[in-house]
Amino acid sequence: MYTDYQKHLETELRQIQAEGLWKKEHKITSPQITNMRISGREVLNFCSNNYLGLANYWKTTKAAAKGIEAYGYGMASVRFICGTQTIHLKLEKEISDFFGTEDTILYGSCFDANGGLFETLLDERDAVISDALNHASIIDGIRLCKAKRFRYANADMSDLEEQIKAASGCRFRLIATDAVFSMDGNAAPLDEIYRLAERYNAMIMVDESHSAGVLGKTGTGLTEVYKLKGKIEIITGTLGKALGGASGGFTTGKKEIIDLLRQRSRPYLFSNSLPPAVVAGSLKALEVIRNEDKHINNLHKNIAYFLVNIRNAGFDIKPSRSAICAVMIYDATLAHKMAEELLSEGIYVTAFCYPVVPKGEARIRIQISAQHSRSEMMTCIRALVRAGRKFKLLKSPEEN
Repeated sequence: MYTDYQKHLETELRQIQAEGLWKKEHKITSPQITNMRISGREVLNFCSNNYLGLANYWKTTKAAAKGIEAYGYGMASVRFICGTQTIHLKLEKEISDFFGTEDTILYGSCFDANGGLFETLLDERDAVISDALNHASIIDGIRLCKAKRFRYANADMSDLEEQIKAASGCRFRLIATDAVFSMDGNAAPLDEIYRLAERYNAMIMVDESHSAGVLGKTGTGLTEVYKLKGKIEIITGTLGKALGGASGGFTTGKKEIIDLLRQRSRPYLFSNSLPPAVVAGSLKALEVIRNEDKHINNLHKNIAYFLVNIRNAGFDIKPSRSAICAVMIYDATLAHKMAEELLSEGIYVTAFCYPVVPKGEARIRIQISAQHSRSEMMTCIRALVRAGRKFKLLKSPEEN
């Protein structure tokens, strides 16, 4: 049978290439830093989730090494079988303190956290009301549960209200949203979502993956921005972006919810515990965020500087409140050409096309780090302008 299936796969793969949707993975030969090496050449890195620069910060890496020395390479099993190490419990407490929540459960990734959430908590008597631009992990997690599904247009509060009303006959209603939408960089209007949830007796789940360590004066995310710390029932997030940059995810929130997840959430029950090195490094990352405000302050300054200059250059960009800047190209083939052109100038960015974003919405996603210098950001902007002129992407080329 595989002979026939192989032909089918080859046809599918050729079609992906013909449509300009082939995703190429570059070979990195250095740590995840702003000046990194790809296939033997040095480039400026503008496509990393390393928002605070902690993935390669000496305190983080040193703590990770000490974690291995103290606790070993791994647990080689799941927590309910072999028990749990004290370092894991400490990280769960630190995450709870960071977000102002009652309890936390660790997962192998935020994809696992979202994948194991909805099925555990809801059944066919309940409803999930999901933002249309939510991350794939939220979408897949919702698909796994039997709750009725409602979807509202991105950050559209009128539509959200209508969907909540449509779900009025359900037992429990859970509104699910990203805090920062990873493909656009915009933030959910969590204050308005909270008011609607209170008015219509609904709960809220927020994924803070791209906002924790980025938004808020102290970097605790969108709940800090809207003064809602401790008021949201469920928060999910990752340790693989600003909070250390390695791997791992978590769900934090109301104690009873976390207790039930420990008992029934399948990705938690059937996946190995996080490696001690990741736990130790993440603990140090949280400590750094609390005690060294230079990182978050520098990130906020860099975001403001970059967004002002990229707008003034004449690019069509999505409105952003985060470290993500989406430069709209629309055509998938052109987006890939733009990324290759920028790489030839030493700027490492990634083209995002279908199925990562909708067809006809191709873009270059640029991500800012606290580690970027002003000169590095200006080098990126100048390269973008040259490529924008070449491909006729600037709104007002004569002004640039």
